[in-house]
Amino acid sequence: MKNLPQIPQDFQDKTVLITGAGSGIGQAAATLFARRGARVAVVDIQTEGGRETVARIRAEGGTAEFFEADLSREEQVESVVARTVAVFGGLHCAFNNAGISPRPGPFHELALTEWERVIAVNLTSVFLCMKHEIRHMLGAGGGSIVNTASGAGFVPAPFLPHYTASKHGVLGLTKVAAKEYARHHIRVNAVCPGVTATPMMEATLAQRPDMKEMLAGTVPMGRMGEPAEIAEAVLWLCSDAASFVSGESMAVDGASVCR
Repeated sequence: MKNLPQIPQDFQDKTVLITGAGSGIGQAAATLFARRGARVAVVDIQTEGGRETVARIRAEGGTAEFFEADLSREEQVESVVARTVAVFGGLHCAFNNAGISPRPGPFHELALTEWERVIAVNLTSVFLCMKHEIRHMLGAGGGSIVNTASGAGFVPAPFLPHYTASKHGVLGLTKVAAKEYARHHIRVNAVCPGVTATPMMEATLAQRPDMKEMLAGTVPMGRMGEPAEIAEAVLWLCSDAASFVSGESMAVDGASVCR
C-alpha cells in the first residue's frame, strides 16, 4: 500500500500518551504523532516492542520515552501518567489503545478466568487510564482522549462474548466522559477499527492462511485496513481540526458496519 498523504496537524510542543504503542495501531500512531511534532510517551507491557517504537521515533529525529506498565493495575497507571507529566512537562492528548484479541469459543464454555482477563485488559485499563488522564487535564485546562474500541462495540462478534462486552463498554465509558467533561474543554472520542493488518492479525493468518481472503471478503472495500489508516483517524480526533467533536464512536472499517 502507498504511503498516506501527510495532512498538516500541528502537535508541536504537545505531549501524547499512547498505550499499546509497542506494535500495530499504537506503534503507527506513535510514529505519526512524533512526525507531526508531538513528544510521545510510549506505554506497553512488552519492553521489546515499546523500545523499538521509541528507537524508530528517535531515528527520525522525534522525541519519545518508553514506560513499561500493566495497565490493569491502578498504581502503575497513575505512575505512568505522573512520569509522563514529569518528563515532558504536561499531557495534552492520550490514545488508550492497549488491548487483546482472545481466542473465540462458545459462550457457554467461556471460563470465568478468561472473561476476567479480557475485561481487565480491554476495559478496566481504559477506565483507569481515563481516570488519571482526566485528573491531570482538569488541572491543565483541557485535553483530548481517544479510546480504541472495535466494530464489536457496535455489533456482536459471535463466539467472543468477552471481547464484545469489553468493546461495548469502551464506547460507554467514552460517552459518559464526553458528557461529563465537555465544559472543562476535555474531548473524549473512540475509534472503532475494522479488520486491520496488525502483527497480531498477521500471526493468526500465518497459522490459517485460508482466512486472509475470507476476512478481506467481509470488508466492502475488499481488503484489510492498515494500522496507519486507523492512526490517521486518531490524530484527526486529537487535533484542533476536531475541536467540536466529542462523544463520537468513529468506525474506520472500509464500510463494514455502516451503523
